[in-house]
Amino acid sequence: MDIFDQITRFKRLDYMVRTRSTGTPAELAGKLGISTSQVYQIIRLLKIKWEAPIYYSRAYQSYCYRGNVKFLLEFRTLDDSTE
Repeated sequence: MDIFDQITRFKRLDYMVRTRSTGTPAELAGKLGISTSQVYQIIRLLKIKWEAPIYYSRAYQSYCYRGNVKFLLEFRTLDDSTE
C-alpha cells in the first residue's frame, strides 16, 4: 500500500469516527479492509503518536473523538514574507 492509499484510509477513518459510524473494532476492520489487530495498531498510533482524543464508546458502538476534531493533511501556499 502506498502513502496515498494510507492517507485515504486515515481520511475515511476520520470521517467514520466523527460521524460515530465505525462500528465495533471487527466491523471497522471490515470497512477498512484490514485486520482487527491493525485497527488496534492504528488507534494506538492515533492516541500515542498523534495525541488524538479518540476513544471507544459502548453506547454508540463506535470510536469517537472527545470534542470537535478533524484529521487534516494538506498543502497550503505561503506568501514569501512567511519563509
